[in-house]
Amino acid sequence: MSGNGAAVSKNKTKKRKNRLASLFLYFLVFLIIFTVSTLASYTYFINEKEINYEEVMAKIDPENGIQVEIPRGANTDDIANILREHGVIKYPFWFKFVSKFNGYDGRYKSGKHIVNKDLKYKEIMEILCSNPVTTTVTIIEGKNTDQIADILSEKKVIDKEAFLEACNTEKFDYEFLKDIPENPQRENKLEGYLFPDTYFFDPKAGERAIIEKFLDNFDAKFKPEFYERAKELNMTVDEVIILASIIERETALPEERPIVSSVFHNRLKSSDPNLKKLESCATVQYVLYKTQGKMKEKLSDEDTKIDHPYNTYLYEGLPPGPICCPGLASIEAALYPDEESEYLYFVAKGDGSHEFSRTLAEHLEAVKKYQSN
Repeated sequence: MSGNGAAVSKNKTKKRKNRLASLFLYFLVFLIIFTVSTLASYTYFINEKEINYEEVMAKIDPENGIQVEIPRGANTDDIANILREHGVIKYPFWFKFVSKFNGYDGRYKSGKHIVNKDLKYKEIMEILCSNPVTTTVTIIEGKNTDQIADILSEKKVIDKEAFLEACNTEKFDYEFLKDIPENPQRENKLEGYLFPDTYFFDPKAGERAIIEKFLDNFDAKFKPEFYERAKELNMTVDEVIILASIIERETALPEERPIVSSVFHNRLKSSDPNLKKLESCATVQYVLYKTQGKMKEKLSDEDTKIDHPYNTYLYEGLPPGPICCPGLASIEAALYPDEESEYLYFVAKGDGSHEFSRTLAEHLEAVKKYQSN
């Protein structure tokens, strides 16, 4: 019996040691995981490089920006909850910890701020500690540079004269601007490239920074394959944007854009000198705006005879520059016209749509039908 008792005692001791070893192993694994998680959290949330406000604001995407309003007197706990409610952060505890650790508590400024979900906590804090960005501006497709300048000026974002001067004289290093020719007949160097969208502007940013916001957006929207497609069409990027701007002003119907584009492509490729004159009413409207300060509801024959390099009733080919800032749909239409179309003419029906024709005789009949009044 004594032998059996000793064996049982040894087994108990062995089991106890095994349990202790298992507990120690579990503790070691937990310690490793905890240490790694802590270091990772420290690296991600706390030990970041110095944050530059301008660099952070450059990350704000106009399409995905989230506007959050910080009430007057809000503390860090309130702000963390507001950010979580807007889906900007997931962990209010970490936000409060990082804020306290880095000395942001008490520095937050009330007002409306624009942030992105993909910003790091310290980047969000840097924005919230800066003067709030309160100016939201929407630029719709088809506005020209002067009209955009008017909108921005009314919002007190820019000085109109300084803005237009910067558009014409400042140097901007973007691939898509390299094809713009030095042409004294061009009305505005950046016409066509101030991409239409909703923007969040800092009123104190300055004209150049505002322009760069537009150009950065254009750069993001003009895909790499667009450059290749332009080469396939034997067109420069600038020629694509000129054509896109005409398409933008000629029709607002998505289904018509590729067809309108095909009309201009077909005329540009024609050997007939008369067809090489695009005869776009939109270009004449641009001429009227630049020379008289306004457009007309209906053009007269005299309007189409105004001697101006942008008047495609008088001059062959594309005008010296774009006539507005087109949206993505019109740019795509300029690059990808309806390849089966043989149309050479179109006329407005009066309801926003157009009648397309292959021959001059067909076109004259359509004009008689829809524009007799």
